Amino acid sequence: MLRSATEALYVRRLTRALDGGPRPRHVAILLDADGRGDRGTGQTGTGHTAAGSRAGGAKIRDVLRWCDAAGIRHVTVWVLPDDTSAHRTPDRSGPLSGVVEETVACMCTADEDWRIEVAGPLDRLPEETVRTLEEAVARTASRTGLSVGVAVGRSGRSEIVDTVRAAFRQHVSAGGDPRDLAEDFDLPDLSGHLRFPAPAGDADFVIRTSAEQRLSGFLLRQPASGEVHFVEVLWPDFRRTDLLRALRSYAARDRGHDA
Repeated sequence: MLRSATEALYVRRLTRALDGGPRPRHVAILLDADGRGDRGTGQTGTGHTAAGSRAGGAKIRDVLRWCDAAGIRHVTVWVLPDDTSAHRTPDRSGPLSGVVEETVACMCTADEDWRIEVAGPLDRLPEETVRTLEEAVARTASRTGLSVGVAVGRSGRSEIVDTVRAAFRQHVSAGGDPRDLAEDFDLPDLSGHLRFPAPAGDADFVIRTSAEQRLSGFLLRQPASGEVHFVEVLWPDFRRTDLLRALRSYAARDRGHDA
């Protein structure tokens, strides 16, 4: 009880410190692989597992509430990276896809005003998972609260390849010469075809848990001008104080070079 009371006081202190300061509009969260999150059970080095993903999925709802309370308007979470969808056999990806279904269903319950957006190659996922994701998007489309981007099976590198192909297909279908587009291709052509929640725009702050000092191919294009914060705790242990400390770090950074 003492620890809980102390943490509550610290949360209020951090919240007051953030009042009036700059804060990101769009936060993208890169969850650590749950194989590392299973250390307590001795399952180290196992990669993503259903048990670890379920624990991480339960944490997502808490973090979304904390972000909402902190005034963040858009949050993107990477819930199922490419290594757990495109490169897994059906018998191994099935349990993890089921966890994604549970997590997304939990996000769009009636007592939340969150709007769900989905980014990722849905054709690589089981039909039931795709149906759950599409239903979540449709069910929350009229909501006006926190915009939640669910990145599923999305690698930044594969997304760039997909968007370039999409740009050329559109250009050719409109009767254009692909050589002309190749000559004039620029960032607007790329950005216009990114399969990413459009209302959110580019992520201006990326949080990576587990103390890994890398982005693992997450949203390579979108946060190109954004800032990154590394947290030393594993995702299931991520606390509200960790989020507020990250936001405090964002607020304290010197952005004079961006002026």
